[in-house]
Amino acid sequence: MIIVTMGINVGKDYGTWKNVGGSFEQFPDQKQFIKESKDQYHFSFSDAELFQITTPDLYIVYGDILFKQQQLYFSPANDVPDMVKLRFTLSGNGIIYNKVNQQRYHFSSNQQNIIYMPELDGTGEYNTQQNYRFFEVHFAKEKFLQLAENSNKALQVLADHLDIGHYTQVAEQDLPITWAMQSCIQDILNCTYTGRLKLLYIESKCTELLVLQAESFEKAINNHCVALPSAYDKDCILHARDYLIANIHQPPSVAELAKVCGINEFKLKQGFRNMFDKSVFGYLSDHKLNHSKMLLLQGIPIKSVAFQMGYSSVQHFSNAFKNKFSVSPGMVKNL
Repeated sequence: MIIVTMGINVGKDYGTWKNVGGSFEQFPDQKQFIKESKDQYHFSFSDAELFQITTPDLYIVYGDILFKQQQLYFSPANDVPDMVKLRFTLSGNGIIYNKVNQQRYHFSSNQQNIIYMPELDGTGEYNTQQNYRFFEVHFAKEKFLQLAENSNKALQVLADHLDIGHYTQVAEQDLPITWAMQSCIQDILNCTYTGRLKLLYIESKCTELLVLQAESFEKAINNHCVALPSAYDKDCILHARDYLIANIHQPPSVAELAKVCGINEFKLKQGFRNMFDKSVFGYLSDHKLNHSKMLLLQGIPIKSVAFQMGYSSVQHFSNAFKNKFSVSPGMVKNL
């Protein structure tokens, strides 16, 4: 049983490398099914925190990086395994140029794609004014091909490229991260199970993420005539989302939110639907309930959680929570 950790060499210039990630080794105990680590890196060109989860068929990484210089250089580490990447850019933006296949990859806040890039040797350009946060699930190539077999058109086309070792991604244009995807990511990061049960849970959630992505790209293929928000509108909508969450106790009306964020009401409503697959207040409601679940798992009393999340009463909170999760708040610790 092999530990697969996706190490890569990063440097402020070509040839001066720092290794980020890890090495490849056998699991020390055959009864060990999953390995986790949280690492911090402090370099002259960036500060980074990586939370990594490894299983026999999966490598998962959540990264939070502050870049201190705009351009960086990448070089492949030895013995990097052949894997397929489910990529979720949570905040920030960047451009990677891979000279191996002479392709540029653009990463923008709240965007997702599925990428097969077996080797990276090139440069990256990043915004130094904002933290770059990402979440990735790497499937072993053979595992991914098994899952993609007889699935939908988007995954089957991707699998055909993978099968012949062709660098590719499921679509040229990234798509928004839906609320369902964000919720699934949080479930993975906040998983409290242990041992084999945790392995089963993590694997099921990663497969769920793959299904959600496959569905989103299939819809995009079938509805290619639907216009996506402009870059300016996307920035306004993301600002609206952040403002809404920051004012969770006294949320603004749609009209007030549109005025604050410099976009008209129609574009705001349509943009939320396109980018998050939710209405403005549907998104806020889901955020409150998912955050409430996390607080309850941390041992915060139900009454305090209801107050923190701005509910008018414990009963109102309990009803909303049960409608979403099919269990009462008091049963969360028993999940």
